[in-house]
Amino acid sequence: MSVSVYYSACRAQPLTAAESAAVERVVAARVQSFPYDDEEGLYLYDVDGQIVTGSTKLPIDPDRWLPVIVHVLDSVTELRRAVGDAQWHVHTDDVDVPWDETEGYALPGMRDAELAAGLGGLCGTSDGQGL
Repeated sequence: MSVSVYYSACRAQPLTAAESAAVERVVAARVQSFPYDDEEGLYLYDVDGQIVTGSTKLPIDPDRWLPVIVHVLDSVTELRRAVGDAQWHVHTDDVDVPWDETEGYALPGMRDAELAAGLGGLCGTSDGQGL
């Protein structure tokens, strides 16, 4: 079963030239810093009525899940801060990801090293194939 993170922003006005340039810079920097070449990273696409929209399929391997979601949510946080005055919606398949003015987008425990180590041991193997 796969899980994705979805992100979108909408407002009546299109992106300004400065905002478009900022979005491009954020995307380029975040693509360069993505931790895995063989996983899906930040992916934006065009949808009418939305100024920023995209999704990222999370890895099946539990050892990679947290690093990817942290990277993606940090990326979306940067995008939100680069695009002013928009209505944002960030969620997984069935859970809204909360916004915090200080931390940005985050799920509870996503930066917890013990949780990350525990997730790696959930399936009994590092390939995510389960028991």
